[in-house]
Amino acid sequence: MTDGGTARLPIATAAQVRAEVGAVMRGRRRVLALAIVVLVLSAAAGLIAPAALGGMVDAVGAADATGRVIGLGVLMVVGALAEGLLLGLGVVLASRLAERLLAAVRERMVARALRLPQGMVERAGAGDLISRATDDVAMISEVAPRAVPAIGGAAFTIVTTLGGMAVLDWRFALAMLLILPVHVLAVRWYLHNAPQIYRAERAANADKAARLLAALRGVETVRAFNLEERERTAIGAASWRVAQWSLRTRIVQNGFFGRLNLAEFIGLAAILVTAFWLVRADAVTVGMATTAALFFMRLFDPINELLFVIDDLQSALASLSRIVGVDVATDDRAVDAPQPSGGIALRGVDFGYVPGHLVVRDVSLDVDPGEYVALVGASGAGKSTVGALLAGLRDPQRGSRTLAADAFVITQDVHVFAGTIRDNLLLAEPEASDEQLCEAMAAVGSDGLLTSLADGLDTEVGHGGLELPAAAAQSLALARVVLADPSVVILDEPSAEAGSAQAAVLDAAVERAIAGRAALVIVHRLSQAAAASRIVVMSAGRIIEQGTHDELLTAGGEYAALWAAWSRGR
Repeated sequence: MTDGGTARLPIATAAQVRAEVGAVMRGRRRVLALAIVVLVLSAAAGLIAPAALGGMVDAVGAADATGRVIGLGVLMVVGALAEGLLLGLGVVLASRLAERLLAAVRERMVARALRLPQGMVERAGAGDLISRATDDVAMISEVAPRAVPAIGGAAFTIVTTLGGMAVLDWRFALAMLLILPVHVLAVRWYLHNAPQIYRAERAANADKAARLLAALRGVETVRAFNLEERERTAIGAASWRVAQWSLRTRIVQNGFFGRLNLAEFIGLAAILVTAFWLVRADAVTVGMATTAALFFMRLFDPINELLFVIDDLQSALASLSRIVGVDVATDDRAVDAPQPSGGIALRGVDFGYVPGHLVVRDVSLDVDPGEYVALVGASGAGKSTVGALLAGLRDPQRGSRTLAADAFVITQDVHVFAGTIRDNLLLAEPEASDEQLCEAMAAVGSDGLLTSLADGLDTEVGHGGLELPAAAAQSLALARVVLADPSVVILDEPSAEAGSAQAAVLDAAVERAIAGRAALVIVHRLSQAAAASRIVVMSAGRIIEQGTHDELLTAGGEYAALWAAWSRGR
């Protein structure tokens, strides 16, 4: 068992994350501007209540105290209602914006993941990609709807309150600013310690996921070789590393929160001392001093909320950098420019799954438009690897390659998606009508499958539905080829899983599906190869023969020997 790979997918830089945020913000800046205006008005309305309460203190003992108190009370109610309504509207606008941005991030994440080359995912380990698509997306999903309105509301409340303090007396604003160095030092301390801890925690989670996946996928091997205890110990060690990093994040969080509480104490003490001296000097009234204290106390929640969000943002940004890193991986990938010619080619290509061990050596192969090429050879000759290289699923280590813009690949192990037969077919052509779907099934000789099912196209298949036989699943995949109508088709042993009774039917279905297209078919039954316009024979990672069926039989080489052995076996 492995630990899930040794070359993780890259982590995006801060500049790349900013570019990602800018990309998903396109077309949404008006909504952001409206949310800002509403939150600013809400913060301004929030100053009304403490100012009115300070006015009540000064109104005590005045001749018209009752009338002034009632008027100020009404003003407090109006201010509170305005603040609540505006804050609610601002939070709704900010939350809707956050959810839409989050949806865009999720969609881009899926699109990127589907573009990753198979070899890159294997080297990184499936656990790395899965943790980014689940844990990291979940982290952003949890933080974004809270962070966006919290940052907006808290920031605007702080700014408007500081302005209100200055209106009362500039020395109140100056006293309030004493908390700034404490907050700056607290945030600097936190940012110095937290990011790498959060990144390490995310990486530890990825390692744990990789270990779990490796054990679960290889559970039969684990049981066969009595490795349960070893895997249990390894999974436990990976889980303990996650717990250790999680504990370190809590230690940093507690240190951060303690510094914030210290700032509250220093700030309120400074305001009260300043108020004492100003009232004593008759520079402000007791009511104004009360208002200043209430203004500052009103900031406790917004300031703490804003700084607490920094904690959440560090974790979310660590996750976002991992998600954007998937796009970095696809950008860094040296993909050949797709060619619209309808043909595919390899030129002097080498490839190996493990450094220093080539599986394919100096392979040059063309498949021209409309040509049917059969690739044959013993097991382990490199046939599937050549197919993956031509399909763009693997990248050559040496040599060049021409890809088709619309190559369609069908592997030996065809996946039937959970849903109806219609859903499975519409994957190839979402706009196809039911009539077109039935015609595609008929084109590959599978119309009998539909008529044999009571629900026809509406039959539920895949997980939780009807389990299709191997031949029927391959027919479904071939019908998707007809619907997609690509210029190039690559099939990897399309009838290998079919029994002898269905093999001839599938062979005929393959010929119908690839008719008129550039087709590379990796075959294990030589009767299928005999129908090809050209046969390519591989051995030990090299192409050793190619030609028509008759030409290769006449040559008396490797293919002739394979044909003779296959004929005797029949």
